[in-house]
Amino acid sequence: MLGAATVAFAGLQLTPGDPARVILGSTTPSPEQVEQVRHELAFDRPVPVQYGLFIGRLAKGDLGRSYQLREPVGALIGDQAWSSALLALTGFATALTAATVLAVATAGRRPALRRLSMGLELIAISTPGFWVGALLLTFFAFRWHLFPVAGGSGPEALVLPSATLALGLVGVYAQVMREGMERALDEPFVLTARARGGGETSVRLRHALRHALIPLITISGWSVGALLSGAVVVETIFSRQGIGRVMAAAIASRDLPVVTGVILLSALAFSLINMAVDGLYRIVDPRLRESAL
Repeated sequence: MLGAATVAFAGLQLTPGDPARVILGSTTPSPEQVEQVRHELAFDRPVPVQYGLFIGRLAKGDLGRSYQLREPVGALIGDQAWSSALLALTGFATALTAATVLAVATAGRRPALRRLSMGLELIAISTPGFWVGALLLTFFAFRWHLFPVAGGSGPEALVLPSATLALGLVGVYAQVMREGMERALDEPFVLTARARGGGETSVRLRHALRHALIPLITISGWSVGALLSGAVVVETIFSRQGIGRVMAAAIASRDLPVVTGVILLSALAFSLINMAVDGLYRIVDPRLRESAL
């Protein structure tokens, strides 16, 4: 977190322009007004002093106030956090479900089916999210009127955004899970399950799938970054409220405290989720449990 805070502070210092003039708005402020704002916010003090004050405020949970909206940054981000979290969770669940179906259906199957699945996964990984979102809006919202064009708060308003956010992850997850499942299908415990009369579907779902999930857990931390960056694009395209849209607006208006707050929140979420992933990995992988005993 300290590293993220330092990077955020450096970004504030290196950004061209005078934050005091941004705070004063589009009017032409007098030099006295600019100096007053700079003094009130300690912009006129040496950079090491500004850094110390910045870290001190963060230690107290104070992210400052938005230049444009004049609201506390913590409250501003907190109001949008649930919308972004819901979108990220829905996108992750959609990607995991689709990848599981693909992996179970194609692992160890005929080469033609496997090549077809790999081709579709490569297309999913390579396709830009903004293009997917625009395509889904064009057909499912504008032409067929199956889902809301923009905004909305019901479950139907999550379908197109979560599908857009999930598409790239589906390709990665499916490749990782299929390779893990193919390795698991050659393991002795799977051969034993088959010898005891277990059906192919039962063997895949009850025995091989659990082991195929282990390598997927290791890249779950990376998924957090993909979901957060993808949320900026998705929330902008579909006009959804959320941290991504707040971030995009803050960058456009050079609202630096809001940008800093989003960066720190993203770093905190990334750290917490990676800690949870490490714990889950130990639970799922029996080899780590045995080595810890």
